[in-house]
Amino acid sequence: MKIIEGMKQIKDLQRKASDLRIKIGNCSADLDVETPLYEEQKTKVRGWLQAHDDIIQEILKLRVAIQRTNLATDVTVELGGKAVTKNIAEWIHRRRDLAQEDLSAWKQLTDRGLREGTVKQSTGESKEVKIRRYYDPEERDRKLDMYRSEPLLIDSRLEVINAITDLIE
Repeated sequence: MKIIEGMKQIKDLQRKASDLRIKIGNCSADLDVETPLYEEQKTKVRGWLQAHDDIIQEILKLRVAIQRTNLATDVTVELGGKAVTKNIAEWIHRRRDLAQEDLSAWKQLTDRGLREGTVKQSTGESKEVKIRRYYDPEERDRKLDMYRSEPLLIDSRLEVINAITDLIE
């Protein structure tokens, strides 16, 4: 089974488990003046509970297999003109929030609204004032572009990997 198939199967199993929980909730009790929806309704509810438990166990098995595969499978993504190799789990974390955190840090490199020009000193003399930047604006621009693109590059690469990589059971 491929990673993407496991992920899709988990979604389907979650839907089935949800449907069973609704049935269990609707049929777990009634008034003695009502007609039960099913013959042997107690047995039916017990069966649904067992089926739900089986589904949850299968979801757990698939999730663990996906995690195991994500940790064991290295993927190379081209970032900023360089090939970067990480395992799928690391790329997932980069995609989830870490690339955004890096982008946020590099966005802090600004001129802070400061202006260059001439200022009068208390002595009455004029002095030329320049902004001192403690960063390289070209490097900042490259990094901003790279971190903005990273999530899309990760998504496109992982879509392919998820479709071709077998789960490690």
